[in-house]
Amino acid sequence: MEMYLYSLVLILSSALFSGLTLGYFSLDVFDLKRLAALGDKDAIRVYPIRKKGNLLLTTLLLGNVIVNSTLAVFLAQIASGVVAGALSVVLIFIFGELVPQASLSRHGLRFGSMLAPVMRALIGIGYPITWPIAHVLDKMLGHETQTMYSKRELMHLISEHEDSEHSLIDRDEERIMHGALTFSHKEVWEAMTPWEEVVRFSADALLDDAFRETMTEHNYSRYPVFTGGDERIIGTLYASDVVVEDEAVSIEHAENAFERKVYRARASEKLDTILARMLKTRHHQYVVFVEKDTPVGVITLEDIIEEIIQQEIEDEGDAEANM
Repeated sequence: MEMYLYSLVLILSSALFSGLTLGYFSLDVFDLKRLAALGDKDAIRVYPIRKKGNLLLTTLLLGNVIVNSTLAVFLAQIASGVVAGALSVVLIFIFGELVPQASLSRHGLRFGSMLAPVMRALIGIGYPITWPIAHVLDKMLGHETQTMYSKRELMHLISEHEDSEHSLIDRDEERIMHGALTFSHKEVWEAMTPWEEVVRFSADALLDDAFRETMTEHNYSRYPVFTGGDERIIGTLYASDVVVEDEAVSIEHAENAFERKVYRARASEKLDTILARMLKTRHHQYVVFVEKDTPVGVITLEDIIEEIIQQEIEDEGDAEANM
């Protein structure tokens, strides 16, 4: 009777070692580190064990070998010859390997957290034997490397999460994250307003009622100002400050509304470069040039935001114009 009891204990021990091996090593150590940093209680318990990968692996494999070898000896005393060998294979395969690995592979973090005290005890017991082996493996193989994803892979991963019913990511978040991952690869010319569509004013235009009505119709916050030829840009007119100017004054003589400075961007520059420059200068409209004095368009902060969120921004003026 004792032989059967010992054999049962050994089978359960084999199942424990086998299940823990697959369960722990199905968990990525860097994912655990991230979850632990975010406060996941299971990850906090498992990460200190899992990060010492070679020591953990050596402990589990050594324990599994000892248990399975001892089980074979006990089964040989219960049965004999071929029967004992076949019984050992069947019991170890089904109950010592297959069932525990199939179970813990799906719930590795949960079971790993529950059995963390047991695993720490096993590591402590086998430490004099397993540490030298694990140390040699660390020197020979190095530590585990973090899995890095390309932007395309991240975008695909985000889409998979959005498609899953278990994910909290919605369609709008998916669109915005895709835009955030791709906008830095786009160039200014892809997002700018072409020069022929840009509303601009001559420097000698008077700030009268007719001019204010024109500005109200377009409803932009900034306008390029040119002098002489249409392509000679000399500054920027701020719509919000026009109301404080005298009606008779021209744009180039406006004290508050006109800034005699041109913020330039090249058509081939990346959008993230221009965004950083806008945030630094606190100026949200840049005139785009291909050659030094030939404007080809205008890029604004709103244009860049639209590229990120991948959706056109419409304000009250846009809505009224569409109606």
